[in-house]
Amino acid sequence: MTTMGTRSAGSALDRVEGLEKVTGRARYAFENFPADLAYAVPVQAAIARGEVRAVDVDAVLGRPGVIAAIWHGNAPRLAATDNADLAVFQSPRVAFRGQYIAVVVAETFEDAKEAARLLKVEYAAEEHDVRLRTDHPKMYRPERVNPAFPADTEQGDPDTALTVAPVVVDEVYSTPAEHNNPMEPHATIAAWDGDVLTMHDSNQGASAVRDTVAPLFGVPPGNVRVISPHVGGGFGSKGSPRPHVIVAALAARHVGRPVKLAVTRQQMFAVTGYRTPTIQRVRLGANADGRLTAIVHDAFEQSSTITEFAEQTTTPTRIMYAAPHRRTTHRLVRLDVPTPSWMRAPGECPGMFALESAMDELAIACKMDPVELRIRNEPDVDPESRLPFSSRNLVACLREGARRFGWAGRDPTPGVRRQGRMLYGTGVAASTYPVYRRPSQATAQAHPDGRFTVRIAASDIGTGARTVLTQIAADTLGTSPEEVRVEIGDSALPSASLAGGSMGTASWGTAVVRACEALVEELDRRNGDVPAAGLESSADTTEEIGGQRKLARHAFGAQFAEVGVDVDTGETRVLRLLGVFAAGRIINPKTARSQFIGGMTMGLSMALFEESLMDREFGDYLNRDLAQYHVAASADVRDIEALWVDEDDQDLNPMGTKGIGEIGIVGTAAAVANAVHHATGLRVRDLPIRLDKLVR
Repeated sequence: MTTMGTRSAGSALDRVEGLEKVTGRARYAFENFPADLAYAVPVQAAIARGEVRAVDVDAVLGRPGVIAAIWHGNAPRLAATDNADLAVFQSPRVAFRGQYIAVVVAETFEDAKEAARLLKVEYAAEEHDVRLRTDHPKMYRPERVNPAFPADTEQGDPDTALTVAPVVVDEVYSTPAEHNNPMEPHATIAAWDGDVLTMHDSNQGASAVRDTVAPLFGVPPGNVRVISPHVGGGFGSKGSPRPHVIVAALAARHVGRPVKLAVTRQQMFAVTGYRTPTIQRVRLGANADGRLTAIVHDAFEQSSTITEFAEQTTTPTRIMYAAPHRRTTHRLVRLDVPTPSWMRAPGECPGMFALESAMDELAIACKMDPVELRIRNEPDVDPESRLPFSSRNLVACLREGARRFGWAGRDPTPGVRRQGRMLYGTGVAASTYPVYRRPSQATAQAHPDGRFTVRIAASDIGTGARTVLTQIAADTLGTSPEEVRVEIGDSALPSASLAGGSMGTASWGTAVVRACEALVEELDRRNGDVPAAGLESSADTTEEIGGQRKLARHAFGAQFAEVGVDVDTGETRVLRLLGVFAAGRIINPKTARSQFIGGMTMGLSMALFEESLMDREFGDYLNRDLAQYHVAASADVRDIEALWVDEDDQDLNPMGTKGIGEIGIVGTAAAVANAVHHATGLRVRDLPIRLDKLVR
């Protein structure tokens, strides 16, 4: 395996696109204005289940500026409809409240918005079901959970082991529906030139959008170009095309003009994905010394009636702690709700809240320090697959975190540290996230002036991808970052995997290294001679990644939290957050720290604020904007720090990296909840930790 040099990688290089962003020159999807542009405003279903019987198109076509009104009755037919979420206007059926059922296209946004408001729709409503419960008669076991894990696993005899265990924890934990709210809402501009479609779109992978959209319109992928150089966040909601992308392309083809569609913040709560609510039962059996004998983790989740999405909630439990008897399960019910999807650290995030809360309860039951309990149950190999870990430094994270946080001498007694009206407590939780790598392609070009251009259809969703790829390329080429230009965010570039699953740097970086290595070899063969037209080499990592040896590859971490709780109001403040991570080689400590603390901030938000409330009568989420769906703000983040331990893992990729975008959120909510219990003596097992749950 090639080992890169250290001239640039490991240094805190500023973002290479930073100047463009702070001066406003960086152009996002909505900020493009092709000639003859029209505007589209979708109409959302006002029922949760039933059919659209009629839409009074004629009544709005005579309004000023209105070009078209499209619904099932007059919509062009798509070439493929197997993806029900994207088969817009192809059926009269309504699967959930807020589903797009029509769209108005007009000369201005204001004209389109007003016409959409006035569009009259006749429905045939049916009784709906939007309630997740463990005893739902339609609850079933999915064959697989995201992305391709078995739904259930079992080893040994966990039921018997729990029966005879000296110490047992058996509790139910729940997490609410949570909605992705990136700073930049979703937006698409679609323009057809014959059978060639060009789209400016905010997404987490231009190649994936191209490959999804093309078959829907019956054109080859080469006929679709998706341009997305700058993206203002995604958190999973932009990991695949959402219905608005298809609406924009369909409307543009129908009217023969470029069409712009911007999803409003309110619409995002129905049509761009969300984290499924979960109900989780965790059972832990242990000896008096805290050594686990049995682990059982059962998760109940929801999906829509039109698409199955099963979140991998219990999969982190499969690798975290040693126990001879174990079982993990997933159960799913299809309801009249929008389809859930990826949200930062899907599966690991809600799953580890339950597991790490239960581990805290076990530590109390065993009268053990919670850090020591986790260390005592550290496995030598992956507990279920029995594969060796490429590297596993959870213990190092726990010990270093405890040292830096001042954990030594902690009094475990809950509810006794009070100053005035405030009760204080500390908590800890472990975190993990898988190490993924997907095939990608890249090219590297040498120019006669000594500069280089690297091209790959990667996506920078605010993580600093351009910057770390520049550093990786510079080291492989043996030059400075200033001499390297990295072009990303365009499906016309060499195909690349998604910016998701914390696999961006590992996947794209491998392709960039191999393309740059090939270029260096060619330059050496030519004695450095570069033709006037430049010299280019390419790489495709499909074979390399497919042939890597089987190991358990995961990043690990530990989060420590200190909270203060007002005894009169129940108001909770997170006073300190510390995360210590073992995530391979850190290419850029500045952008890495941003990723870690960003995830931890989101975990704090999950613990205390975020909750989408379902109205069962209307079948819709009630809080549909940031005035009612609360997220952590600057005032809520007092003292937060992220550190990492050195980790040299030669079985990952040419850079030796693990993903860092998601592990920061994993474990944070549990650390906060455990700290709240330490402060108050009250155990909150259903997030978020609202005031009413702490006032007795």
